[in-house]
Amino acid sequence: MQEAHSPPMRQWALVGVAGLAAALGAVSLALAGPHSADGPALRNLAEVNFVSGCRFSHRAPDDPIVAPGKPGASHDHSFVGNRSTNAFSTAETLLAASSSCRRDGDTAAYWMPTLLADGLPVAPLHATIYYRRHTLAEVQPFPPGFRMIAGDAKATSPQAKQVTFWSCGALAGIPPSSEVPTCPQDRRTSLRLHVRFPNCWDGVHLDTADHKSHMAYARRGRCPSSHPVALPAIALIYHYPVFGGPGVTLTSGGAYSGHADFFNAWRPDALASLVDGCLNALRHCGQGV
Repeated sequence: MQEAHSPPMRQWALVGVAGLAAALGAVSLALAGPHSADGPALRNLAEVNFVSGCRFSHRAPDDPIVAPGKPGASHDHSFVGNRSTNAFSTAETLLAASSSCRRDGDTAAYWMPTLLADGLPVAPLHATIYYRRHTLAEVQPFPPGFRMIAGDAKATSPQAKQVTFWSCGALAGIPPSSEVPTCPQDRRTSLRLHVRFPNCWDGVHLDTADHKSHMAYARRGRCPSSHPVALPAIALIYHYPVFGGPGVTLTSGGAYSGHADFFNAWRPDALASLVDGCLNALRHCGQGV
């Protein structure tokens, strides 16, 4: 286990317009009071986000979180974001590499198990990565070198849709599903796999043995006392050039084993600016260009 080198609860400096917006947002949340945690205050957070759009980078049977230093030891993964991600990746090597993401400063590494259609690998066209605020408390940026996994690579039955699900996109008229849907063959729709990461940190560990115990999901806008530090809530969505249906599986096994990994290698100043100027300022910043 690796310890974070900076105090977990840093104080935010509120500067200029963004600072004023953050202050007003904090006041409005405070005035809402504890009895309205699932009411108007939480609804105000619904569109608070920034987005990183990333193209597919590469595939490899590597996993620098689960099997660091062991190339070929994992099921095949499809990587987006950092172009250098492999079994030997570290925070330092990732930060020094280039990225397939459009958002300036996002050199983090993201990966999911590779999709198979009738046994053949299908690369995602691109990924949409939402960074949202799901807590009434202000959020902190991920510390450098932070790592986590969401979802269960060994699942043989449906996982909670809070964590992972399949879809065909908002225009398809098909609800999210644990089963692989058959999407309409329309240029506006395609198969997508969604994975949502937990957003409450224990404030101490950059990773844990199971790559999950240092994190928890917020409930009704609050983090549990065991994981008191609010972080951005990441939703990773892979978009595939296929329409789903029978024969679609994942290299981790079956269609229920959706999961994703996040290795933070954001340029720290860029991430801090987005967290303060978008999430803590209660703004919808949208897509990076």
